[in-house]
Amino acid sequence: MTGGRCSSNQLNNNMSESNANPRREFKDAAYGQLARIGRALASPKRLELLDLLCQTERTVESLAEEAGMSVANTSQHLQVLEAARLVEARRNGRFVVYSLSGVLVCDFFRAYRVLAEDRLAEIEQIRRRFLEGQGDLSAVDRETLISRVQAREVIVIDVRPPEEYRAGHIPGALGVPLQHLKRRLAELPRNKDIVAYCRGPYCVLAVDAVRLLRSQGLRAFRLDVSVNDWRAQGLPLAKGMEQGRPRTAIGRGP
Repeated sequence: MTGGRCSSNQLNNNMSESNANPRREFKDAAYGQLARIGRALASPKRLELLDLLCQTERTVESLAEEAGMSVANTSQHLQVLEAARLVEARRNGRFVVYSLSGVLVCDFFRAYRVLAEDRLAEIEQIRRRFLEGQGDLSAVDRETLISRVQAREVIVIDVRPPEEYRAGHIPGALGVPLQHLKRRLAELPRNKDIVAYCRGPYCVLAVDAVRLLRSQGLRAFRLDVSVNDWRAQGLPLAKGMEQGRPRTAIGRGP
């Protein structure tokens, strides 16, 4: 500085710093909002709740039972997800029903899960250890299933609860909730392979179904994909209750 005046370089630097502040404020604010989603996901239980809501909407009580939590704890987790605009609530009489705030949330959750499975070898190790403890319950890959379904070589059963089946299922799949499977065994042919699926790779309903079917002498296999994995491959889903051939196709992937 000379004679109380700033040099031209100093003046330019000060102006640049002043101009940079709004840019930094913009970036900090934008990334701060993105971090809200990250904070909402930073809980195993909240991830499980999102996975359940990807199937269909549910009451707080139903979510609590499925996730093995108290109603009060479940409600607290749901409020965090709602604050991040990932879920929304509505009243149905004396019950509060939660649903995803849009299909994009389910797509995001699936992408998040696939990324984690690709980056974290521990996930596959956990799955392998669990399945080894259940016996030989190998999964059937998607391509094999599609070709065998088209050739009418297999019977596909959806062992999720009825409300999840109605919300969307693989076309042609029979809706046979796990708790009803034993008394409906007579409906299943013994001369065809049976493929069971449920909510995806972390769901054990299909594992239990295959174990039961095999114990009764049926040839059964597990498909470890969710209906959202199916849709993400550009394959159609059927909606509602089916009798025979699928009636309604929904949610084709891009």
